[in-house]
Amino acid sequence: MDVTPQPSETDDALADVSTLSYEQARDELVTVVGRLESGGTTLEESLALWERGEALADRCQSWLDGARDRLAQATRAREEAPEGDDAPPADRGGDEA
Repeated sequence: MDVTPQPSETDDALADVSTLSYEQARDELVTVVGRLESGGTTLEESLALWERGEALADRCQSWLDGARDRLAQATRAREEAPEGDDAPPADRGGDEA
């Protein structure tokens, strides 16, 4: 009896990972790792969990890479701003009443 997941089943399971937030993917990854570490699953179940875990880890890494890029952009923008541009608008020397 062949219990190998069909490609469409695997693709569907991995595809929904792309819709998860960082926190959702991380929490599910913790659950997957716990199940793998506890044992008691068949080889096929373990392989499916491993594949799911890899997809979840990739999703988490994508979120982290995106956050790192956003921070780098914000840092560059701040460094490139002319002197004094970091003051609030009211403190930049407008007309005083």
